[in-house]
Amino acid sequence: MAGHLLILLVSSIFVDNYLLSRFLGECPFLGVSKKVETAMGMSVAVIFVMTMTGVISYVVQTYILVPLGLEYLQIIAFIVIIATLVQFTEMVIKKTSPTLYQALGIYLPLITTNCAVLGVALLNVQMGYNLIDSIVYSFGSAVGFAFALVSYAGIRERLAFAPIPKTLEGFPSALIGAGLLSLAFLGFRGLV
Repeated sequence: MAGHLLILLVSSIFVDNYLLSRFLGECPFLGVSKKVETAMGMSVAVIFVMTMTGVISYVVQTYILVPLGLEYLQIIAFIVIIATLVQFTEMVIKKTSPTLYQALGIYLPLITTNCAVLGVALLNVQMGYNLIDSIVYSFGSAVGFAFALVSYAGIRERLAFAPIPKTLEGFPSALIGAGLLSLAFLGFRGLV
């Protein structure tokens, strides 16, 4: 049992990384990754929202939608869960860290439409995970998202001081860095 959970955790962080292997959630990845501090703040928010979404969506799917025969409403139900969690997270960040709230700007409410968060909820159901597996998979996916986001922010901070040809400055160099980071994560494919 513990071995299965460890494999699920490692594969959700590295092998099936939502940003770099599944290419879900690219909007905050490109938008909030200019500074490591901002990326860390967004990472904490995404870890909370993604993990809680996995848990709550499992409970809603298992104990409400399936018994009532309302499985066709799962996407709507999951989006409502995500929107509620994001609103809660936004209020907490606004109260506890106004500077982080300002730095995240429009990208914080965009977690609601982040397809990676919805993807976790839907894949938990599609893969038939139980509650413990859903928690581990959701948390691992969120940590993988955070790891990729913070790593990429570090790369972009370093690129800001690198001697780059004029034609590659700005967004082109950011996309090249994202591609190289994605190639590095593809090396984990045969791991699990």
